[in-house]
Amino acid sequence: MTSFKTDLFIDGAFVPSASGRRFATVNPATGETIAEVAEAGTDDLDRAVAAARRAIDGGPWAAMKPRQRGRILQCAAELLVGAAEEFGRVETLDNGKPIFESAKIDMPAAAECLSYFGEYADKLYGDTFPARPDAMLMTVREPIGVVGAITPWNFPLLQAMWKIAPALALGNAVVLKPASVTPLTALMFAELLAEAGLPPGAFHVVPGPGPVVGKAMAEHPGIDKISFTGETETGKSILRAAAGTVKRVSMELGGKSPNVVFADADLDAAAKGAINAIFYGKGELCSAGSRLLVEASIHDALLEKVAERAKKMAPGDPLDPKTRLGSLVSEKQRQNVARYVESGKKEGARLVAGGNPVSIGGKGAFFEATVFDGVTPQMTIAREEIFGPVLATLTFQNEAEAVAIGNSTIYGLAAAVWSKDIKKALRTARALKAGTVWVNAYNYYDPGLPFGGYKESGFGRERGHYALEEYTQVKSIWIDLT
Repeated sequence: MTSFKTDLFIDGAFVPSASGRRFATVNPATGETIAEVAEAGTDDLDRAVAAARRAIDGGPWAAMKPRQRGRILQCAAELLVGAAEEFGRVETLDNGKPIFESAKIDMPAAAECLSYFGEYADKLYGDTFPARPDAMLMTVREPIGVVGAITPWNFPLLQAMWKIAPALALGNAVVLKPASVTPLTALMFAELLAEAGLPPGAFHVVPGPGPVVGKAMAEHPGIDKISFTGETETGKSILRAAAGTVKRVSMELGGKSPNVVFADADLDAAAKGAINAIFYGKGELCSAGSRLLVEASIHDALLEKVAERAKKMAPGDPLDPKTRLGSLVSEKQRQNVARYVESGKKEGARLVAGGNPVSIGGKGAFFEATVFDGVTPQMTIAREEIFGPVLATLTFQNEAEAVAIGNSTIYGLAAAVWSKDIKKALRTARALKAGTVWVNAYNYYDPGLPFGGYKESGFGRERGHYALEEYTQVKSIWIDLT
């Protein structure tokens, strides 16, 4: 397997785009072009969808037994584990995240997801209903068809895997549009799936601009389901585009997650958790704990610990195994983060750590680990998703106020509660309107635990048996016995 595959992957082969156009994917830590990647257009999407339909309408993929599908995914998982360092290196070059995260955390998690759903392939059961003596009533679950997966740049392969693995395990065909700024590991994975035995037509990769390829996927009559992860406003546009064909849609969108620390919490653990919540992945996480809500009586003590840790997180070379804060994904994203930092200052928040763009050797889209104090719920940095290493610290007086502030957002993706009082922690967890709530932890995931949002953070669930519902249709069967 070579490191960089740069053509489209359609019907089991790497092919140039119909237009011949290519676009650069850039290493954000150096500003240097990594590769020129084929840019898909609507003609290429049509080719991929046609091949996907052949695969599920009488092709070898449709004829394959579920257990065989599962073995292919299990084999792919093993291959990915063996290639984790190579995949991690390419993802770090493409995204700017530390190699420690990409190779040691993201790739093993992606492989685990593949393995989990590979085991599920032959365990999809229907029901029987003993309601009538004159008939047998039953349900079966069938593949939904062709799945259009549109994925973000923050976890290029892992987020894609949350869609690819369950969709393929259940017998669907997948057309993947990775983010244009980070397409490389998706193309590498197409080659790996082929090596694992996936037949042509079951999986396709069509990198290209969202307003062209993403919109066309949402509108395409040959695509039965869209699974989208990304920014909320983009998600709304995809919903509008999908309405014309009334296709199934699931959305995992933005977040402004509250990380609530009560006075009885273990402050050292909470401070460490707060750092992990916002600075893991450079803060470029939809589930980032970007709002730190601190009970007033421990505010000073906790903030001192958090600020001290943040000041030690110096941005570094993403390929250095010791680096824990890499480059933002692009210079454009760094400028966006800088605008939010200036907004926080102008609106009266107090900067206690970081706040500056930096470079390494005069290069790179790096930004310091940044902590604001004195933030109020009305401030821009407390309301809008920054998608960068910027923490907004707010203060509350009691449990009710913590919940009110935590829920004072259009988002509802994730949250956390830190307390030694399990009753209070559970009350707060139940009261927070979020799809995932951690207690005395943050940013822990398992392929069996569903993930998704409330409110404008989206709908539908990734992972676990809940994901199986997203990629199947339920058919009722009535068998007359008279």
